Amino acid sequence: MQREGWPEPGSLVVCTVTQVVDFGAFVSLDEYYGKQGLIHISEVASGWIKYIRDHVREGQKIVCKVLNVDTSRHHIDLSLKDVNEHQRREKIQEWKADQKAWKWLEMAYKERPADAKRVADALVEAYDSLYLAMEEAAVSGAAALADVRLPEEDVRILESISRENVKIPTVDISGYVDITSPAPDGVEIIKKALKQAKRVKDKDAKLTITYIGAPRYRLHVTAPDYKHAESVLKKSAQAVVKYIEQHGGEGTFLREA
Repeated sequence: MQREGWPEPGSLVVCTVTQVVDFGAFVSLDEYYGKQGLIHISEVASGWIKYIRDHVREGQKIVCKVLNVDTSRHHIDLSLKDVNEHQRREKIQEWKADQKAWKWLEMAYKERPADAKRVADALVEAYDSLYLAMEEAAVSGAAALADVRLPEEDVRILESISRENVKIPTVDISGYVDITSPAPDGVEIIKKALKQAKRVKDKDAKLTITYIGAPRYRLHVTAPDYKHAESVLKKSAQAVVKYIEQHGGEGTFLREA
């Protein structure tokens, strides 16, 4: 998928080298329809360049920084040397994710390519990334698309293909509860106390409880983000400690470092 319009100065773009000349390299911008750019030899690499082809070659996929955009001349100045290795890897990863998301859209709208393009344009306008939009839809469903002006049918299709294809990023955190009960039925009380943690309902988080060794139990939470996971872990531990204390026992919560 390619965007209409022009890239912003300072942004990173994925390019394909189309021609190498003595004074620089011409490239096509993979993410922008019909857009070409020039990397002057002074922006190819730091220091003196003896042979420019030691640094760039035709057909090579590279990441450049946009230096200047002159829409009246249809001219884009780019820099290769201003992009470090971390930025390059991250941008390529983002670009590949967007390409993958576009393939999912094409499959969903295989008989309607114009609709696939219309939906993609709306998502990119709202999120600046097709994959990011689908990632949000996979996590939050139709609510994530509330601000995107799309018909209900498109929203249903997007929610379906997002949840089917997007691997939702998660975080994992753990903590421990130490619980004891001096009551004759203390074992049963402890079991019921641990069940209180499971009563903390959250459809986006998963809680597992593991016996470590008396009096310690491990609470492990998997959730979409750290703040979410921390909240579920805290509420679960508090529910366990509260129950055990209400029934004459003792309980403490320890956060795993």
